[in-house]
Amino acid sequence: MTTSTARAAATRASRPLLSSGRALAIATLICTLEGFDLAVWGASVPLIMKDPGFGLTLPAAGLIGAIISVGMLVGAAVAGAIVQRVGQVRLIGVAVVLFTVGMLICAVAGEPVLFGVGRLVVGLGLGVVLPTVNAYTADISKPGRIGRNIGLTMAGYGLGALCAPLLAALLQQQSYRWLYVIGVVPALILLPLLRRLPESPAFLWRTGRRDEARELATAFGLPDPSAQVESHPGRWLGLGALFARGVAPATVLFWIVSFCGLLLVFGISAWLPTILQAADYAIGNALYLTAAMWLGVIVGVIVGGRIADIIGAKAMVVIAFLTGTLGLVLMAFAPPLWLMYVLMFISGFGFIGSQIMSNALMVTRYPTELRANGIAWALSIGRIGAIVGPPLGAAVLAAQVPVEWNFYAFAIPALVGAVAALLVPRITASRLSR
Repeated sequence: MTTSTARAAATRASRPLLSSGRALAIATLICTLEGFDLAVWGASVPLIMKDPGFGLTLPAAGLIGAIISVGMLVGAAVAGAIVQRVGQVRLIGVAVVLFTVGMLICAVAGEPVLFGVGRLVVGLGLGVVLPTVNAYTADISKPGRIGRNIGLTMAGYGLGALCAPLLAALLQQQSYRWLYVIGVVPALILLPLLRRLPESPAFLWRTGRRDEARELATAFGLPDPSAQVESHPGRWLGLGALFARGVAPATVLFWIVSFCGLLLVFGISAWLPTILQAADYAIGNALYLTAAMWLGVIVGVIVGGRIADIIGAKAMVVIAFLTGTLGLVLMAFAPPLWLMYVLMFISGFGFIGSQIMSNALMVTRYPTELRANGIAWALSIGRIGAIVGPPLGAAVLAAQVPVEWNFYAFAIPALVGAVAALLVPRITASRLSR
Protein backbone atom coordinates (compact mmCIF):
# COMPACT_ATOMS: atom_id res chain seq x y z
CA MET A 1 0.00 0.00 0.00
CA THR A 2 1.47 3.39 -0.99
CA THR A 3 1.82 6.24 1.51
CA SER A 4 -0.94 8.28 -0.17
CA THR A 5 -3.27 5.29 -0.25
CA ALA A 6 -2.61 4.55 3.42
CA ARG A 7 -3.24 8.20 4.31
CA ALA A 8 -6.56 8.17 2.41
CA ALA A 9 -7.60 4.95 4.13
CA ALA A 10 -6.75 6.41 7.54
CA THR A 11 -8.78 9.54 6.76
CA ARG A 12 -11.80 7.44 5.77
CA ALA A 13 -11.52 5.38 8.92
CA SER A 14 -11.42 8.46 11.17
CA ARG A 15 -14.37 10.14 9.43
CA PRO A 16 -17.70 8.27 9.42
CA LEU A 17 -19.24 7.83 5.98
CA LEU A 18 -22.03 10.31 5.39
CA SER A 19 -25.40 8.74 4.52
CA SER A 20 -26.93 9.45 1.13
CA GLY A 21 -29.82 11.26 2.82
CA ARG A 22 -27.49 13.63 4.64
CA ALA A 23 -25.45 14.22 1.50
CA LEU A 24 -28.65 15.16 -0.34
CA ALA A 25 -29.65 17.41 2.58
CA ILE A 26 -26.37 19.32 2.26
CA ALA A 27 -26.90 19.59 -1.49
CA THR A 28 -30.38 20.99 -0.79
CA LEU A 29 -28.94 23.59 1.59
CA ILE A 30 -26.46 24.64 -1.09
CA CYS A 31 -29.33 25.09 -3.54
CA THR A 32 -31.27 27.09 -0.93
CA LEU A 33 -28.43 29.60 -0.68
CA GLU A 34 -28.14 29.66 -4.45
CA GLY A 35 -31.84 30.46 -4.86
CA PHE A 36 -31.70 33.29 -2.31
CA ASP A 37 -28.55 34.80 -3.80
CA LEU A 38 -30.12 34.81 -7.25
CA ALA A 39 -33.60 36.11 -6.31
CA VAL A 40 -32.44 38.75 -3.82
CA TRP A 41 -31.55 41.12 -6.66
CA GLY A 42 -35.06 41.21 -8.13
CA ALA A 43 -36.57 41.55 -4.66
CA SER A 44 -34.24 44.41 -3.70
CA VAL A 45 -34.42 46.45 -6.93
CA PRO A 46 -37.55 48.41 -5.92
CA LEU A 47 -35.92 49.21 -2.55
CA ILE A 48 -32.55 50.18 -4.05
CA MET A 49 -34.19 52.48 -6.60
CA LYS A 50 -35.78 54.39 -3.69
CA ASP A 51 -32.29 55.21 -2.36
CA PRO A 52 -31.31 58.54 -3.99
CA GLY A 53 -27.74 58.21 -2.78
CA PHE A 54 -27.22 54.97 -4.69
CA GLY A 55 -28.16 56.46 -8.08
CA LEU A 56 -29.63 53.33 -9.70
CA THR A 57 -31.42 53.88 -13.03
CA LEU A 58 -33.53 51.41 -15.02
CA PRO A 59 -30.81 50.82 -17.67
CA ALA A 60 -28.18 50.35 -14.94
CA ALA A 61 -30.47 47.94 -13.12
CA GLY A 62 -30.85 45.95 -16.33
CA LEU A 63 -27.08 45.75 -16.74
CA ILE A 64 -26.56 44.65 -13.12
CA GLY A 65 -29.27 42.03 -13.57
CA ALA A 66 -27.41 40.75 -16.63
CA ILE A 67 -23.88 40.87 -15.21
CA ILE A 68 -24.56 38.04 -12.79
CA SER A 69 -25.37 35.95 -15.86
CA VAL A 70 -22.01 36.82 -17.40
CA GLY A 71 -20.36 35.48 -14.27
CA MET A 72 -22.52 32.38 -14.38
CA LEU A 73 -21.64 31.79 -18.03
CA VAL A 74 -17.93 31.85 -17.20
CA GLY A 75 -18.41 29.80 -14.03
CA ALA A 76 -20.44 27.11 -15.77
CA ALA A 77 -17.93 26.91 -18.65
CA VAL A 78 -15.05 26.48 -16.19
CA ALA A 79 -17.02 23.81 -14.33
CA GLY A 80 -17.72 21.94 -17.56
CA ALA A 81 -14.06 22.03 -18.55
CA ILE A 82 -12.50 20.90 -15.27
CA VAL A 83 -15.13 19.03 -13.22
CA GLN A 84 -13.97 15.59 -14.37
CA ARG A 85 -10.43 16.42 -13.32
CA VAL A 86 -10.90 18.13 -9.95
CA GLY A 87 -14.15 16.58 -8.72
CA GLN A 88 -17.58 17.92 -7.91
CA VAL A 89 -17.19 18.44 -4.16
CA ARG A 90 -14.06 20.55 -4.49
CA LEU A 91 -15.74 22.73 -7.11
CA ILE A 92 -18.82 23.16 -4.92
CA GLY A 93 -16.62 24.40 -2.04
CA VAL A 94 -14.92 26.98 -4.26
CA ALA A 95 -18.32 28.11 -5.56
CA VAL A 96 -19.74 28.65 -2.06
CA VAL A 97 -16.74 30.81 -1.14
CA LEU A 98 -17.16 32.87 -4.32
CA PHE A 99 -20.85 33.68 -3.93
CA THR A 100 -20.38 34.42 -0.23
CA VAL A 101 -17.65 36.98 -1.01
CA GLY A 102 -19.86 38.47 -3.73
CA MET A 103 -22.77 38.92 -1.33
CA LEU A 104 -20.47 40.68 1.14
CA ILE A 105 -19.36 43.10 -1.59
CA CYS A 106 -23.00 43.87 -2.41
CA ALA A 107 -23.78 44.45 1.26
CA VAL A 108 -21.18 47.23 1.56
CA ALA A 109 -21.36 48.72 -1.96
CA GLY A 110 -22.53 52.33 -2.05
CA GLU A 111 -22.83 52.79 -5.82
CA PRO A 112 -23.80 50.70 -8.89
CA VAL A 113 -20.29 49.86 -10.19
CA LEU A 114 -19.02 48.16 -7.02
CA PHE A 115 -22.42 46.53 -6.56
CA GLY A 116 -22.13 45.16 -10.10
CA VAL A 117 -18.70 43.73 -9.26
CA GLY A 118 -20.26 41.95 -6.31
CA ARG A 119 -23.01 40.48 -8.48
CA LEU A 120 -20.40 39.35 -11.01
CA VAL A 121 -18.54 37.43 -8.27
CA VAL A 122 -21.85 35.96 -7.05
CA GLY A 123 -22.50 34.87 -10.63
CA LEU A 124 -19.15 33.10 -10.92
CA GLY A 125 -19.97 31.04 -7.84
CA LEU A 126 -23.54 30.28 -8.89
CA GLY A 127 -22.36 29.34 -12.39
CA VAL A 128 -20.07 26.70 -10.93
CA VAL A 129 -22.43 25.36 -8.30
CA LEU A 130 -25.69 24.88 -10.26
CA PRO A 131 -24.54 22.29 -12.83
CA THR A 132 -22.15 20.68 -10.37
CA VAL A 133 -24.78 20.12 -7.67
CA ASN A 134 -27.23 18.71 -10.22
CA ALA A 135 -24.66 16.28 -11.57
CA TYR A 136 -23.58 15.33 -8.04
CA THR A 137 -27.18 14.69 -7.01
CA ALA A 138 -27.68 12.44 -10.02
CA ASP A 139 -24.43 10.57 -9.32
CA ILE A 140 -25.40 9.71 -5.72
CA SER A 141 -29.05 8.86 -6.50
CA LYS A 142 -30.36 5.34 -6.96
CA PRO A 143 -31.61 4.48 -10.46
CA GLY A 144 -35.24 5.50 -10.81
CA ARG A 145 -34.92 8.23 -8.17
CA ILE A 146 -32.83 10.78 -10.04
CA GLY A 147 -35.76 12.98 -11.07
CA ARG A 148 -37.27 12.85 -7.59
CA ASN A 149 -34.00 13.70 -5.86
CA ILE A 150 -33.20 16.56 -8.21
CA GLY A 151 -36.72 17.88 -7.64
CA LEU A 152 -36.26 17.68 -3.86
CA THR A 153 -32.80 19.24 -3.98
CA MET A 154 -33.91 22.06 -6.25
CA ALA A 155 -36.92 22.69 -4.02
CA GLY A 156 -34.26 24.20 -1.78
CA TYR A 157 -33.51 26.60 -4.62
CA GLY A 158 -37.16 27.65 -4.63
CA LEU A 159 -37.20 27.93 -0.83
CA GLY A 160 -34.20 30.26 -0.85
CA ALA A 161 -35.73 32.35 -3.62
CA LEU A 162 -39.05 32.45 -1.73
CA CYS A 163 -37.28 33.97 1.28
CA ALA A 164 -35.96 36.90 -0.78
CA PRO A 165 -39.28 38.69 -1.53
CA LEU A 166 -40.72 37.78 1.87
CA LEU A 167 -37.73 39.32 3.67
CA ALA A 168 -37.83 42.32 1.32
CA ALA A 169 -41.50 42.86 2.20
CA LEU A 170 -40.74 42.60 5.92
CA LEU A 171 -37.72 44.90 5.69
CA GLN A 172 -39.28 47.60 3.50
CA GLN A 173 -38.58 50.22 6.15
CA GLN A 174 -35.01 48.96 6.75
CA SER A 175 -31.91 49.10 4.59
CA TYR A 176 -31.86 46.71 1.64
CA ARG A 177 -28.28 45.86 2.71
CA TRP A 178 -29.66 43.54 5.38
CA LEU A 179 -30.93 41.26 2.61
CA TYR A 180 -27.36 40.69 1.44
CA VAL A 181 -25.97 40.29 4.95
CA ILE A 182 -28.64 37.65 5.65
CA GLY A 183 -27.42 35.74 2.59
CA VAL A 184 -23.90 35.47 4.00
CA VAL A 185 -24.56 33.96 7.43
CA PRO A 186 -25.91 30.53 6.32
CA ALA A 187 -23.00 30.14 3.89
CA LEU A 188 -20.53 30.47 6.76
CA ILE A 189 -22.36 27.65 8.54
CA LEU A 190 -22.41 25.54 5.38
CA LEU A 191 -18.70 25.64 4.59
CA PRO A 192 -17.63 23.25 7.41
CA LEU A 193 -20.36 20.79 6.34
CA LEU A 194 -18.85 20.53 2.85
CA ARG A 195 -15.87 18.71 4.36
CA ARG A 196 -18.22 15.83 5.12
CA LEU A 197 -19.43 15.42 1.53
CA PRO A 198 -17.92 12.39 -0.23
CA GLU A 199 -16.98 12.60 -3.88
CA SER A 200 -19.28 10.69 -6.21
CA PRO A 201 -18.48 7.01 -6.94
CA ALA A 202 -18.05 7.91 -10.62
CA PHE A 203 -15.30 10.41 -9.85
CA LEU A 204 -13.59 8.13 -7.33
CA TRP A 205 -13.55 5.28 -9.84
CA ARG A 206 -12.31 7.51 -12.63
CA THR A 207 -9.42 8.79 -10.52
CA GLY A 208 -8.25 5.36 -9.39
CA ARG A 209 -9.76 5.35 -5.88
CA ARG A 210 -11.70 2.22 -6.66
CA ASP A 211 -12.02 0.75 -3.18
CA GLU A 212 -13.58 4.03 -2.01
CA ALA A 213 -15.86 4.05 -5.05
CA ARG A 214 -17.18 0.54 -4.33
CA GLU A 215 -17.55 1.30 -0.60
CA LEU A 216 -19.59 4.44 -1.31
CA ALA A 217 -21.69 2.78 -4.00
CA THR A 218 -22.56 -0.04 -1.60
CA ALA A 219 -23.43 2.38 1.20
CA PHE A 220 -25.65 4.48 -1.07
CA GLY A 221 -27.26 1.51 -2.84
CA LEU A 222 -25.82 2.47 -6.24
CA PRO A 223 -24.75 0.23 -9.14
CA ASP A 224 -21.19 -1.08 -9.14
CA PRO A 225 -19.08 1.78 -10.57
CA SER A 226 -17.00 -0.75 -12.52
CA ALA A 227 -19.98 -1.17 -14.86
CA GLN A 228 -19.69 2.44 -16.01
CA VAL A 229 -18.07 3.38 -19.27
CA GLU A 230 -14.55 4.71 -18.77
CA SER A 231 -14.85 8.43 -19.42
CA HIS A 232 -12.62 10.96 -21.08
CA PRO A 233 -13.59 14.62 -21.18
CA GLY A 234 -12.78 14.77 -24.88
CA ARG A 235 -11.19 17.50 -26.93
CA TRP A 236 -11.86 21.21 -26.76
CA LEU A 237 -12.48 21.50 -23.02
CA GLY A 238 -14.92 18.60 -23.00
CA LEU A 239 -16.91 19.68 -26.07
CA GLY A 240 -15.55 16.98 -28.37
CA ALA A 241 -17.54 14.18 -26.74
CA LEU A 242 -20.69 16.33 -26.61
CA PHE A 243 -20.60 16.72 -30.38
CA ALA A 244 -19.83 13.08 -31.17
CA ARG A 245 -22.07 11.30 -33.66
CA GLY A 246 -25.44 10.59 -32.10
CA VAL A 247 -24.89 13.11 -29.30
CA ALA A 248 -24.64 16.44 -31.15
CA PRO A 249 -28.38 16.90 -31.94
CA ALA A 250 -29.33 16.47 -28.28
CA THR A 251 -26.52 18.80 -27.21
CA VAL A 252 -27.69 21.59 -29.53
CA LEU A 253 -31.31 21.23 -28.42
CA PHE A 254 -30.28 21.20 -24.76
CA TRP A 255 -28.48 24.49 -25.36
CA ILE A 256 -31.64 26.00 -26.88
CA VAL A 257 -33.75 24.72 -23.99
CA SER A 258 -31.28 26.19 -21.49
CA PHE A 259 -31.23 29.52 -23.34
CA CYS A 260 -35.02 29.79 -23.11
CA GLY A 261 -35.23 28.47 -19.56
CA LEU A 262 -32.55 30.77 -18.19
CA LEU A 263 -33.98 33.77 -20.04
CA LEU A 264 -37.21 33.12 -18.12
CA VAL A 265 -35.48 32.52 -14.78
CA PHE A 266 -33.33 35.63 -14.88
CA GLY A 267 -35.67 37.93 -16.74
CA ILE A 268 -38.65 37.18 -14.52
CA SER A 269 -36.75 36.96 -11.22
CA ALA A 270 -35.06 40.31 -11.95
CA TRP A 271 -38.16 42.24 -13.01
CA LEU A 272 -41.32 40.52 -11.76
CA PRO A 273 -41.94 42.81 -8.75
CA THR A 274 -41.30 45.87 -10.93
CA ILE A 275 -43.51 44.57 -13.76
CA LEU A 276 -46.31 43.95 -11.28
CA GLN A 277 -45.94 47.51 -9.98
CA ALA A 278 -46.22 48.73 -13.57
CA ALA A 279 -49.46 46.71 -13.77
CA ASP A 280 -50.81 48.80 -10.83
CA TYR A 281 -50.13 46.35 -8.01
CA ALA A 282 -48.82 47.95 -4.81
CA ILE A 283 -45.21 47.11 -3.93
CA GLY A 284 -46.33 44.95 -1.00
CA ASN A 285 -48.70 42.92 -3.20
CA ALA A 286 -46.03 42.70 -5.90
CA LEU A 287 -43.55 41.17 -3.45
CA TYR A 288 -46.11 38.76 -2.01
CA LEU A 289 -47.17 37.72 -5.53
CA THR A 290 -43.50 37.01 -6.26
CA ALA A 291 -43.37 34.91 -3.10
CA ALA A 292 -46.43 32.98 -4.32
CA MET A 293 -44.56 32.23 -7.53
CA TRP A 294 -41.57 30.84 -5.63
CA LEU A 295 -43.87 28.78 -3.41
CA GLY A 296 -45.28 27.31 -6.62
CA VAL A 297 -41.72 26.50 -7.69
CA ILE A 298 -41.09 24.53 -4.49
CA VAL A 299 -44.28 22.50 -4.77
CA GLY A 300 -43.96 22.15 -8.53
CA VAL A 301 -40.43 20.76 -8.64
CA ILE A 302 -41.08 18.28 -5.81
CA VAL A 303 -44.23 16.94 -7.46
CA GLY A 304 -42.79 17.31 -10.95
CA GLY A 305 -39.64 15.40 -10.01
CA ARG A 306 -41.67 12.46 -8.76
CA ILE A 307 -43.89 12.47 -11.85
CA ALA A 308 -40.82 12.77 -14.10
CA ASP A 309 -39.56 9.41 -12.78
CA ILE A 310 -42.86 7.91 -13.99
CA ILE A 311 -43.67 9.65 -17.29
CA GLY A 312 -40.18 10.85 -18.14
CA ALA A 313 -38.31 14.11 -17.58
CA LYS A 314 -38.83 15.18 -21.19
CA ALA A 315 -42.63 15.26 -20.85
CA MET A 316 -42.33 17.25 -17.63
CA VAL A 317 -40.08 19.84 -19.27
CA VAL A 318 -42.58 20.36 -22.09
CA ILE A 319 -45.46 20.62 -19.59
CA ALA A 320 -43.50 23.14 -17.49
CA PHE A 321 -42.69 25.42 -20.42
CA LEU A 322 -46.30 25.32 -21.66
CA THR A 323 -47.55 26.09 -18.14
CA GLY A 324 -45.35 29.18 -18.07
CA THR A 325 -46.49 30.25 -21.53
CA LEU A 326 -50.18 29.96 -20.68
CA GLY A 327 -49.71 31.65 -17.30
CA LEU A 328 -47.99 34.67 -18.84
CA VAL A 329 -50.68 35.06 -21.47
CA LEU A 330 -53.44 34.96 -18.84
CA MET A 331 -51.63 37.47 -16.61
CA ALA A 332 -51.54 39.92 -19.51
CA PHE A 333 -55.33 40.26 -19.17
CA ALA A 334 -54.95 41.88 -15.70
CA PRO A 335 -56.96 39.36 -13.64
CA PRO A 336 -58.18 40.27 -10.12
CA LEU A 337 -55.69 39.95 -7.28
CA TRP A 338 -56.98 36.61 -5.95
CA LEU A 339 -56.73 35.03 -9.41
CA MET A 340 -53.27 36.55 -9.89
CA TYR A 341 -52.12 34.69 -6.76
CA VAL A 342 -53.45 31.43 -8.21
CA LEU A 343 -51.77 32.07 -11.57
CA MET A 344 -48.48 32.98 -9.91
CA PHE A 345 -48.49 29.83 -7.81
CA ILE A 346 -49.25 27.57 -10.79
CA SER A 347 -46.99 29.42 -13.22
CA GLY A 348 -43.97 29.36 -10.92
CA PHE A 349 -43.38 25.79 -12.05
CA GLY A 350 -43.34 27.08 -15.63
CA PHE A 351 -41.20 30.16 -15.08
CA ILE A 352 -38.51 28.52 -12.97
CA GLY A 353 -39.39 24.82 -12.82
CA SER A 354 -38.94 24.48 -16.58
CA GLN A 355 -35.20 25.04 -16.19
CA ILE A 356 -34.99 22.80 -13.12
CA MET A 357 -36.76 19.98 -14.95
CA SER A 358 -34.49 20.62 -17.94
CA ASN A 359 -31.52 19.91 -15.67
CA ALA A 360 -33.16 16.61 -14.68
CA LEU A 361 -33.70 15.80 -18.36
CA MET A 362 -30.05 16.45 -19.19
CA VAL A 363 -28.61 14.37 -16.35
CA THR A 364 -30.89 11.46 -17.24
CA ARG A 365 -30.38 11.68 -21.02
CA TYR A 366 -26.61 12.08 -21.05
CA PRO A 367 -24.70 8.91 -20.10
CA THR A 368 -22.78 9.05 -16.83
CA GLU A 369 -19.45 9.89 -18.44
CA LEU A 370 -20.91 12.99 -20.13
CA ARG A 371 -23.31 14.07 -17.40
CA ALA A 372 -21.20 16.63 -15.53
CA ASN A 373 -19.63 18.45 -18.46
CA GLY A 374 -22.80 18.07 -20.57
CA ILE A 375 -25.02 19.93 -18.14
CA ALA A 376 -22.27 22.44 -17.32
CA TRP A 377 -21.81 23.39 -20.98
CA ALA A 378 -25.56 23.56 -21.58
CA LEU A 379 -25.97 25.92 -18.65
CA SER A 380 -22.94 27.92 -19.76
CA ILE A 381 -24.34 28.50 -23.25
CA GLY A 382 -27.77 29.00 -21.74
CA ARG A 383 -26.34 31.93 -19.78
CA ILE A 384 -26.62 33.92 -23.00
CA GLY A 385 -30.37 33.73 -22.41
CA ALA A 386 -29.80 34.76 -18.79
CA ILE A 387 -27.81 37.76 -20.05
CA VAL A 388 -30.59 38.68 -22.49
CA GLY A 389 -33.45 38.31 -19.97
CA PRO A 390 -32.88 41.26 -17.58
CA PRO A 391 -32.13 43.85 -20.32
CA LEU A 392 -35.15 42.54 -22.27
CA GLY A 393 -37.38 43.20 -19.26
CA ALA A 394 -35.81 46.63 -18.76
CA ALA A 395 -36.25 47.52 -22.46
CA VAL A 396 -39.93 46.58 -22.49
CA LEU A 397 -40.56 48.51 -19.27
CA ALA A 398 -38.71 51.58 -20.56
CA ALA A 399 -40.45 51.48 -23.96
CA GLN A 400 -43.77 52.54 -22.42
CA VAL A 401 -45.62 49.91 -24.48
CA PRO A 402 -48.94 48.51 -23.16
CA VAL A 403 -48.28 46.67 -19.89
CA GLU A 404 -49.35 43.29 -21.30
CA TRP A 405 -46.21 43.22 -23.46
CA ASN A 406 -44.16 42.82 -20.28
CA PHE A 407 -45.77 39.36 -20.08
CA TYR A 408 -45.81 38.52 -23.80
CA ALA A 409 -42.07 39.24 -24.06
CA PHE A 410 -41.38 36.23 -21.84
CA ALA A 411 -44.21 34.02 -23.13
CA ILE A 412 -42.53 33.72 -26.56
CA PRO A 413 -39.24 32.14 -25.35
CA ALA A 414 -41.26 29.87 -23.05
CA LEU A 415 -43.07 28.49 -26.11
CA VAL A 416 -39.79 28.07 -28.02
CA GLY A 417 -38.37 26.14 -25.05
CA ALA A 418 -41.32 23.76 -25.09
CA VAL A 419 -40.80 22.99 -28.79
CA ALA A 420 -37.04 22.47 -28.38
CA ALA A 421 -37.56 20.12 -25.42
CA LEU A 422 -40.10 18.12 -27.41
CA LEU A 423 -37.52 17.53 -30.16
CA VAL A 424 -34.70 16.25 -27.89
CA PRO A 425 -33.71 12.73 -29.06
CA ARG A 426 -32.61 9.86 -26.83
CA ILE A 427 -28.88 9.23 -26.27
CA THR A 428 -27.42 5.83 -25.45
CA ALA A 429 -23.85 5.02 -24.43
CA SER A 430 -23.52 2.63 -27.36
CA ARG A 431 -23.91 5.55 -29.77
CA LEU A 432 -20.93 7.43 -28.36
CA SER A 433 -17.75 7.59 -30.37
CA ARG A 434 -14.96 5.74 -28.63
